Amino acid sequence: MSDVTPAQADSAVAKSPRFNPMLLPLGVQLAMVWMLICLGLILVLPLIVSLDVNAISLTARLQPPVFFGGTLDHALGTDDLGRDVLARLIASLQTSLSIALAATVISATLGTLIGVVSAHFGGWIDQFIVAAVDAQVSVPFIIISLTLTAIFGNNFLLFIFILGLFGWERYTRLARAMTLASKGRGYVLAMRTLGFPWRRIYLRHVLPNIASSLLVTATITFPEVILLETSLSFLGLGIQPPMTSLGNMLGFGRSYLLTGWWIAVAPALVIFLCALAVSIIGDWARSVISRI
Repeated sequence: MSDVTPAQADSAVAKSPRFNPMLLPLGVQLAMVWMLICLGLILVLPLIVSLDVNAISLTARLQPPVFFGGTLDHALGTDDLGRDVLARLIASLQTSLSIALAATVISATLGTLIGVVSAHFGGWIDQFIVAAVDAQVSVPFIIISLTLTAIFGNNFLLFIFILGLFGWERYTRLARAMTLASKGRGYVLAMRTLGFPWRRIYLRHVLPNIASSLLVTATITFPEVILLETSLSFLGLGIQPPMTSLGNMLGFGRSYLLTGWWIAVAPALVIFLCALAVSIIGDWARSVISRI
């Protein structure tokens, strides 16, 4: 076998495909741009401009957005207490995305761990976990979340944990199936023959191989968590004042649809665009991974 010369190696590297965002579908590009704008608003803008979401000015109450006769001082208008809608929208977006991210991480971690345990031990443990997954799927999670929130109250950390229970069965099914498939492969059997412990095999080899599929599942679950948080906050069982979230703003603005429609339309539009953007990115990532 002839050795590869340095010139041939450099030529192969030069010809290797590189990621070019301009080659992505237009919808995926727009979705990524929107999410970057949202991240910039919640991470960078508060460092540049001081945003007081609870500043009340009764003389400026119910001012319309700038394109509907308002002023640049309140680009998206004000609510019935004179609070700036744009400032509250940015703070609400930061709260909702943070909650959705934390809940998605909890759900993915918990579901993956349960799935790996089920595949590893098998027997009655596996049967019990499969039955628990089927039971979870049979009951709409909105009913479970409403029940738990009504029983335990509106504690912020508890609210995140309740949302973190959403979708765990998806990760469990995926992790269980892929772990069972990995256990029968040659490299796992060879490592077991050489005496490697299961912990190392799972952490170093099995989990990295299924991480991409779990990540795609997370991108699909993420917008659903946003909508769930919005629904609970809209019903008054989620984020409570003085904190604000997109669902909280939407629930507050429903009382002013005739006199201050912008109070509800602004968060509703952001909820729709965020959920749509993450869903588009998730579908694109799933199609890419399926072709690999």
